[in-house]
Amino acid sequence: MQALPLDYLAEIARQIAFLSAFLGGFAATFLATLLAANSPKRVAGWTIGCVAFSASWFVIAVIASVMLAVVLHPNAPSNVAASSSVTHARVTSALAFTFGIYALLIGMGMSGWIRSRRTGIATLLAAILGGIVVTWAVLGFR
Repeated sequence: MQALPLDYLAEIARQIAFLSAFLGGFAATFLATLLAANSPKRVAGWTIGCVAFSASWFVIAVIASVMLAVVLHPNAPSNVAASSSVTHARVTSALAFTFGIYALLIGMGMSGWIRSRRTGIATLLAAILGGIVVTWAVLGFR
């Protein structure tokens, strides 16, 4: 893992925390809507599972990112600012955000199949395109 300046890493943590909170709220709302729909189709269960998985991983990403920002604060006590804490929080935050975003995209891609084949194809294509762009963004637009 590449070493980053602490102020830069703290800013990344704040941004991931914000984005994870926003997307986690979206995933939780999406989950509540799916649960209220009460669809008997099998794909509904898989969609609900993916969206629940996404929401829970976004919560983990928020907590890990906030704790990373706490550890990186310039006035953090020395027992709080341990380098192993930074590494663990950084890895946890990145993995949880990644799992959350891809699970949300998978859930969005499957959601259309609850309604019809045509809608399923449209949501699947949108999710695939979104996944490609997200992957491109995460790789630094290379």
